[in-house]
Amino acid sequence: MNKKKRMGLDIDGTVTDPNTFIPYLNKHFNKSLTLDDLTEYDLTSILKITEDQFWEWMGKHEATIYEQANLAANAELTLHEWTKAHDLIYITARRNHLTEITQNWFVTRSVPYDHIELVGKHNKLDAVRKHQLDIFFEDKHDNAVAIAEEFNIPVILMDTPYNRLPSPQNVIRANNWVEAKNWVDNWLQETM
Repeated sequence: MNKKKRMGLDIDGTVTDPNTFIPYLNKHFNKSLTLDDLTEYDLTSILKITEDQFWEWMGKHEATIYEQANLAANAELTLHEWTKAHDLIYITARRNHLTEITQNWFVTRSVPYDHIELVGKHNKLDAVRKHQLDIFFEDKHDNAVAIAEEFNIPVILMDTPYNRLPSPQNVIRANNWVEAKNWVDNWLQETM
């Protein structure tokens, strides 16, 4: 008997292309950044701005950025395949005022989902606990480590220059969605 898995997924930088913010950052801060320049998750030091300045900028531009975000390469096919047999539960640090924009993005791009939760903060432990997830997909290093350690589940860490710190064994680094899918498909065969 196949057991349906409950897959938890971050959205930004995980399901969406990690390059999403770069054109906006370059335009508004007069930079010429590439993804390789983003060696830490906190953009304030890279942009040489205060946290208040960053959040003021985010408040003005985040809706547009999220509306126009592209999917990460190969994510769409993988998610369509997995949704046939598993629950896809998205848990994002996006704030609640972005609920409609977020849901519209999933609908207009035909990205499958069973539930979308905007937790409004980076700490996702309560949401992971509530949804009793079997696996999680993340791009933020400390989130991946915290989830893996707290729940002893595999966490697929989508590789980016800003998350290359050491990780526990059950944090599995994937360079792209093809690698992530291969690891997860093997894991599914072993656990079902």
